[in-house]
Amino acid sequence: MYWYQQPPRNGLKLIVSSTSWKHYSYEDGYSETKFEVNRENHKYALMTIKNVTSKDEATYFCAASDH
Repeated sequence: MYWYQQPPRNGLKLIVSSTSWKHYSYEDGYSETKFEVNRENHKYALMTIKNVTSKDEATYFCAASDH
């Protein structure tokens, strides 16, 4: 799973990726404190943005792939 942020008039930025069941790799400048990922089963994953401010204005994307 991959989660991306696209701020207005900017390109995509990778926030966090997951290549195993519950192991997440956050990119520099992003953290679990702000972008919490919850994946309780194999059917879905949820990213929650905490303490939202105007700086968080963006379009967010989730991408997945089967191996």
